Amino acid sequence: MHIHLPSHRHSPPTVNATEAQLIKKIPVVSDFPDVFPEELPGLPPDRNVEFAIELVPGTAPVSKRPYRMAPDELKELKTQLQEQLDKGFIRPSSSPWGCPALFVEKKDQGGKRLCVDYRPLNAVTVKNKYPLPHIDILFDQLGGATVFSKIDLRSGYHQIKVREEDIPKTAFSTRYGLYEYLVMSFGLTNAPAFFMYLMNSVFMNELDKFVVVFIDDILVYSKNEKEHEEHLRIVLSRLREHKLYAKFSKCAFWLKEVAFLGHILSAKGVVVDPGKVEDVLNWKQPQAVTRYGVFLV
Repeated sequence: MHIHLPSHRHSPPTVNATEAQLIKKIPVVSDFPDVFPEELPGLPPDRNVEFAIELVPGTAPVSKRPYRMAPDELKELKTQLQEQLDKGFIRPSSSPWGCPALFVEKKDQGGKRLCVDYRPLNAVTVKNKYPLPHIDILFDQLGGATVFSKIDLRSGYHQIKVREEDIPKTAFSTRYGLYEYLVMSFGLTNAPAFFMYLMNSVFMNELDKFVVVFIDDILVYSKNEKEHEEHLRIVLSRLREHKLYAKFSKCAFWLKEVAFLGHILSAKGVVVDPGKVEDVLNWKQPQAVTRYGVFLV
């Protein structure tokens, strides 16, 4: 496989032309087109915190052989490796670590997401005990809310850098060589807790007033449209300030009823999303161990 290694400068975000026209029509959102880029603009900026991987004392590096892939998966693997190399998210590695790469099905738009089976690394990682909130508790503050907006970050994990000395631990093995992540990757045991910590830090002043955050999902709620205009502007300003980017196609604004974290929220209250219940009931039992990851991702 020919590897093209580009420079990794943080370029200005560019907005999809079609989405740009839609953004212009949405009150408040129209002032923040840069928050909704078509792709992440490269490596994340330097932040006050970086993702660290602390190991249990005495741990030796673990290296596993690559998983076997079908021909169509190998073709997709080449494509996605080059895409991530181009973005600067990964680089070739000579690390003594190496966990096998695999694909899982994307839940939203179909296709395959390149992931890593980090179970060997996770088994020797000191666990981050930062709490993830119970979803039902998140909705306790919504009484009286009648207007909602939801914001989903674009590849949220890839918006956080890995601490330099921990990058070799993220190494993953493929048919086409060994690579390592410079940004936080799916499958790392402490990734959800660390992202929750970052988002709580960004929105600490707004939490339980007019913002709910669960990992990379943000809900803005208000009692009326006048309040919502102010609240939405504050949230988008926070994202711009911290150079956190959202995926416009997965966001929704100025709603009277919104689907969020498996529930339907409105002025009438909170109910379980019947569509999510149906999805679980109709899910076919996976026929291979790696397919269980699709259900859990």
